[in-house]
Amino acid sequence: MKTILLGITGSIAAYKAAEIANRLTKDGYAVETIMTKGGCAFITPLTLQSLTKNRVYTDVFEEKYPHEIQHISLAQKTNLVLVAPASADIIGKAAGGIADDMLSTVLCAVSGVPVFFAPAMNTKMYENPIVQKNIQRLRRVGYQIIEPKESRLACGDTGKGAMADVDEIVQVVENVLQTES
Repeated sequence: MKTILLGITGSIAAYKAAEIANRLTKDGYAVETIMTKGGCAFITPLTLQSLTKNRVYTDVFEEKYPHEIQHISLAQKTNLVLVAPASADIIGKAAGGIADDMLSTVLCAVSGVPVFFAPAMNTKMYENPIVQKNIQRLRRVGYQIIEPKESRLACGDTGKGAMADVDEIVQVVENVLQTES
């Protein structure tokens, strides 16, 4: 069984991550979830635990098993990383090599597997030159971006920044994992 590491960050689109996790689990993948503090403000870890039947990781310093370092073991056992929604914060941390929470630490420890970011943020944030530079930096090191769509956003603005549709995200992930079989 292939393992997908799903990172959920602080964005209103976090509720869609539950559907992504549900679909991937039903399709036979093991889904391990890491949520940032911001992600937990939008959707509860219990929701993801119930859908994936796996523990949800939220704290890099919470080591339940003394014989393993969780951020390393999670990074080693995953076949693909998907950060959906990916906030400007996690994009900046990943682009800068910052490891100050469970998700950013695992991202630093992952090697040799596909890593996808599905950005979700306000249009002005998404278009910010610093955010765009960070996205380009991620692309240069081989990370892939599932482009956000243009839509009416939670704040009322209309523009590019809404997370890609769940169907598109699931299809991208499954296509990659199926071609690696």
